[in-house]
Amino acid sequence: MLLAIDVGNTNTTLGIFDGEALRSTARLASDMHRTGDQYAIELRDVLALNGLDSALVTDAIICSVVPPLSDALQRAVQKLCGVTPLVLGPGVRTGLNIKIDNPAQLGADLAAGAVGALARYPLPCIVIDLGTASTISVLDAQGRFLGGVIAAGINLTLEALVGNTAQLPSVRIEAPPAAIGRNSVDSMKSGIVLGSASMLDGMIDRIEEELGQSAAVVATGGLAGTVVPHCRRKIEINDTLLLDGLRLIYEKNQ
Repeated sequence: MLLAIDVGNTNTTLGIFDGEALRSTARLASDMHRTGDQYAIELRDVLALNGLDSALVTDAIICSVVPPLSDALQRAVQKLCGVTPLVLGPGVRTGLNIKIDNPAQLGADLAAGAVGALARYPLPCIVIDLGTASTISVLDAQGRFLGGVIAAGINLTLEALVGNTAQLPSVRIEAPPAAIGRNSVDSMKSGIVLGSASMLDGMIDRIEEELGQSAAVVATGGLAGTVVPHCRRKIEINDTLLLDGLRLIYEKNQ
């Protein structure tokens, strides 16, 4: 079985593949203070919770935007499973035709999401990832990775708003009853959730205008399920897009 690990700034997502089938997923907190031994214990416990033995893991791939965590998880996988993971980065074949100014600067998470989208969705395709940062990647009609958009994520925006104002409270990230808030809490929810949805709608319009045609749109990430239902554009939610992309990238490199 293949262990796919997507290391984000806030959460680390695990996927266990048996061939093309995704057997189970799990989510851990990304913590730079944890050692490889601590992550090995967590990985062992996650596998056990899903009725799996670490000896069944014969292959592994890691995609990380947090280099120190990448090193700790490599050690964890090696110690627990006796497998040296493939780490997504320069020199690893993705099959992507990358057209940004410096292809080596493309984030591993964006590459994995794009590969997952190429395999499943019609082109052109817009890939949205709503995590610690809100990112939008653009694949044209030929499947070329043209570039995209990076904005502060919803949690970061809320933290900045609460941390830099004297009277605004922290709120749950959820949609308010209406766009016009009748109190501070609902007004903040409107700005955070409905404002993010409106940003996505507007950016999709601008991107399609630059492409000169309509595009399929897919969203992933921890907050996709909170924001996307309030978008006016048709956007499919795919929670396992990056894990699927990692599996495909691993197969390309065998």
